[in-house]
Amino acid sequence: MKVAVLGAGSWGTTLADLLGRKGIEVHVWAFEAEVIRSINDDHANPLYLPGARLSPALTATSDAVSAVTGAECVVLVSPSHVTRQLLATIAPVLTEGQLVVSATKGLETGTLATMSEVAAAVLPRHRFVALSGPSFAREVQAGQPTAVVAAATDPSASEAAQSLFSTAYFRVYSNRDVIGTELAGSLKNTIAIAAGILEGLGLGDNPRAALVTRGLAEMSRLGVAAGADPRTFAGLAGLGDLILTTCGNLSRNRALGLAITQGTSLAQYQREHRTVAEGVNTARAAVRLAARYGVEMPIAAKVAEVLFDEKPPRLAIAELMDRTLKPEL
Repeated sequence: MKVAVLGAGSWGTTLADLLGRKGIEVHVWAFEAEVIRSINDDHANPLYLPGARLSPALTATSDAVSAVTGAECVVLVSPSHVTRQLLATIAPVLTEGQLVVSATKGLETGTLATMSEVAAAVLPRHRFVALSGPSFAREVQAGQPTAVVAAATDPSASEAAQSLFSTAYFRVYSNRDVIGTELAGSLKNTIAIAAGILEGLGLGDNPRAALVTRGLAEMSRLGVAAGADPRTFAGLAGLGDLILTTCGNLSRNRALGLAITQGTSLAQYQREHRTVAEGVNTARAAVRLAARYGVEMPIAAKVAEVLFDEKPPRLAIAELMDRTLKPEL
């Protein structure tokens, strides 16, 4: 069996390694020449997954078309803003009904489309699965027990993804709520930036508990307005991933929020870090989606103001606390 993994960041490399350790031939598309060389020659990716020894079943290439040709499954782990272009590049060599699994947690900034909507536009005759849930790459690569969810409208597609990715330490559940799974996985990144801001300001557990709870409320509010199942937000892709990214030290989005409070501008942070903090683009997209569906997302709105309008974080928190009083539910 051959699987193509498009994207060789920490998460893409980890998923490729997981599959390789199952005896699957994995072709990895990577952008950086040094990553390709390291994977092929040293079975390592020190740029994005330092210290990890990778399966020799991995082969890296800069040619996305070559990587996907003959693959039974294509795994998308590319940043959300390049996914449409990448899919258009490989579309001519994919076969009808081919399994496409997206592990990208983000929204397309210009169109506000989820990755399933992007795939439906570019690859309308392919089976799509969204893979999401609380899963730091380093912990998965180290074999720590992890549970995620594979969401697809076609049960046979989610079952295929379950079978493909499940191992003794990586448990995959199935779900039919694709839009809810994708929105939960994207929106929690913005709440994680807020969590980093709270920590950077030296605030305690009370504010963080309030943030997680009310953050989940506004994630669910938008998801339901978009047609999602509200139960999804209480599951792995919602609450599970939200807890991980707001509390875990390996969260890139949380690290960005922390850096903002230490005087680092968004532009400076992006220049100094190769890895993508998807919550940045999602913050702006969330505000536009909230307007589209007529729902309130005050936390996401304040995160966007801090990131793009340079609003002082303490002022943003004060404004959240001073909003009109209302029922919880």
